Amino acid sequence: MIKASTLSIAAAFALCVVPATAQKTASQGIDEYRAMLQDGNPAELFEAKGEDLWKKVRGPKNASLEKCDLGKGPGVVKGAFVELPRYFADTQKMQDLESRLVTCMETLQGFNAAEISKTAFGRGEMANVTALATWISAESKGLRFNLSQAHPQEKTFYEVGKRLFFQRGGPHDFSCASCHGEEGKRIRLQDLPMLTKNPGDGVGFAAWPAYRVSNGQMWSMQLRLNDCYRQQRFPYPGFASDATVALATYLGVNAKGAASVAPAIKR
Repeated sequence: MIKASTLSIAAAFALCVVPATAQKTASQGIDEYRAMLQDGNPAELFEAKGEDLWKKVRGPKNASLEKCDLGKGPGVVKGAFVELPRYFADTQKMQDLESRLVTCMETLQGFNAAEISKTAFGRGEMANVTALATWISAESKGLRFNLSQAHPQEKTFYEVGKRLFFQRGGPHDFSCASCHGEEGKRIRLQDLPMLTKNPGDGVGFAAWPAYRVSNGQMWSMQLRLNDCYRQQRFPYPGFASDATVALATYLGVNAKGAASVAPAIKR
């Protein structure tokens, strides 16, 4: 017969062992939290607004954006997101999705691009740009990034973006690489992806725009990059600056082959 004391010791041992084997990492917990929220991702509200704005007649010229060329021909949306930033011959500039949208809003609808660019994120026409970018990104969900490097400016912006990624400065001597330049780093219990190479499907560049649960805001890639500069204590680079477009080019080319999950949901 097994003694009661023996059973007690065995039970106590089991209690000690089970939690250790079942314990989840902080990263796994955050991933589960995101998965639970994904079905009701508030980004869907921004998607709906963006689609409406694309088709709606607005601005001084009383026109829609349905003839906007995002790189695949006038009005073609699907697949455009995963090929941006890229060089556009009509503006003779490298443009990401948001800066290209502002160009279309000016040329097709008559809005003042300079005024939009000076507007704070989340306000006025800048909020509309974010909604448009959210819907357009959703139209390419699941597609794989394939940024062009055929034009000389596309190659130049990649190299400039690479240098900016590693450029240290500010009062804390930070760079983008301080957080995203090596494996195994995390901040506030959240893993930081290594972005000097392809981090995989839906990670890093392939996850923005995204809805930020912590502040109830929709964040575009431009806002994400600008906020990274803020955290580094760098001067504000400005909306759609060459610096942010170059960084996006570097990250986008590095993400070649990764599947987009945008618009995603973040903490």
